[in-house]
Amino acid sequence: MKVLVTGGAGYIGSVVAEYLIEEGYEVVIADDLSTGHRDAVDRRASFVELSLLDGESVRHILSDGIGAVLHFAAFSLVSESMKDPLKYYRNNICGAVNLVNGMVESGVKNIVFSSTAAVYGEPEGVPITEDSRLLPVNPYGKTKLAIEALLEDARPAYGIKSISLRYFNAAGATDLHGEDHRPESHLIPIILDAAEGRRDKLTVYGGDYNTGDGTCVRDYIHVRDLAAAHILALRKLEEGITGPFNLGSGNGFSVLEVIRAASDVTGTRVPYSIGERREGDPAVLIASSEKAQKVLGWKRTHTGIEDIIRDAYRWRGKYPGGYTD
Repeated sequence: MKVLVTGGAGYIGSVVAEYLIEEGYEVVIADDLSTGHRDAVDRRASFVELSLLDGESVRHILSDGIGAVLHFAAFSLVSESMKDPLKYYRNNICGAVNLVNGMVESGVKNIVFSSTAAVYGEPEGVPITEDSRLLPVNPYGKTKLAIEALLEDARPAYGIKSISLRYFNAAGATDLHGEDHRPESHLIPIILDAAEGRRDKLTVYGGDYNTGDGTCVRDYIHVRDLAAAHILALRKLEEGITGPFNLGSGNGFSVLEVIRAASDVTGTRVPYSIGERREGDPAVLIASSEKAQKVLGWKRTHTGIEDIIRDAYRWRGKYPGGYTD
């Protein structure tokens, strides 16, 4: 099957594209390279540089034998979304509308959507299940929830089947692909920057949350396990399975716990200081993946935070400057 991976030059999209190719899919990657990297595009895939805001180009690429879509193209910085919500509504939602419109016109019926557990907002209880209240607290989460609603409405109206995968912090790396955000915003690469002396210290945003050590607690999923889940979701769509699925560990790690684990992996003390809270950050976000395990047959194979950090650290050792573009 020929599949379109939007945002396939980004972190998670590039790893999923790698896994798709290994599973025998023909992969076409579409990315505007605003945050992704040309060198992150798997050389075995076809590549088209385009923005999903260009509806005509989106329709053109979808009409070229595409059988399914895996959608990763979105802005994803919580703090930025609070400061510039229009940027997020314009790019994330308008891009998704163009994508679904192109699917309708081209007869493409299946889409796996890279959503986020941020659609839940501040949870009433943890671990979060798919039946938990949906009340995102930042524009990023709100745009993702709006796209989920669009996809759900597209099923009875146009016959488009979708699975939305909700997860939090992807981390780790494969041998080929790792994290290279510019500027970097994800915790583990920033911690490794501090450990390696690339920055003076790490700022921990908030030390007075209602958690064990006062810092935010998050679910961390190895990007390899996320990629495997996307393959399973694509296959389940072909069987008629639809809806949202959480991808989580059922337990989380605080920022300070991740710092300590990184110190153990690198053998280096990680310098840090406690700063002010970031607007829009809930205290604890941990997702249950029981439904994904039962319905998709998904099982995490990389369960330890040390394993995740070790793979990320190994990739950085092979690519100390990140991608070269």
